[in-house]
Amino acid sequence: MKIAIITKTFITSISLLALFAPSQASAQLIPQPWVSVGGKDGDVTYAVGARALNFGVEVGIGPDSATGVDVLKFISLPVISPYVGVGLYSEDKGVAVSGGVQVGATDNVFVGAGYNSIRGFNGQLGIRF
Repeated sequence: MKIAIITKTFITSISLLALFAPSQASAQLIPQPWVSVGGKDGDVTYAVGARALNFGVEVGIGPDSATGVDVLKFISLPVISPYVGVGLYSEDKGVAVSGGVQVGATDNVFVGAGYNSIRGFNGQLGIRF
C-alpha cells in the first residue's frame, strides 16, 4: 500500500515539474517566418506567417481570392509546437478556425502541417534565425 502511494506521489511530482518548469529565455525576440501552400476544393491556397512569444500571425489567400488574417496560439513543446487559431476572411467567407503542428527539422529549419476551415489543408516551411 505504501509503495503505491509513493509511486503515485512521485509520478505526480514529475508531471507537475515538467508542466511548470521554466523554459529557456531567449536573448532576442526574433520572429520565425514561414510560407504555406495548400489546397481546398481544387484551388491552391497560399499564406505567409510569423511567430514570436508563442503567438503567430498568418496572412493567407484562399479560394475565390478570399484574403484574411489568422491569429495563432502555439504551445511550445521540446520538438513539436501544436497551434490553434482564429481568423477573418473577405469575400463573404467570414470567420475561420485553424489548427496544426510545426516540427523542428534542423536547428534553423522547421516544417509543419495544418488545416484552415477556409484555406483547407496546408504544408509549411519555415526558418529560425
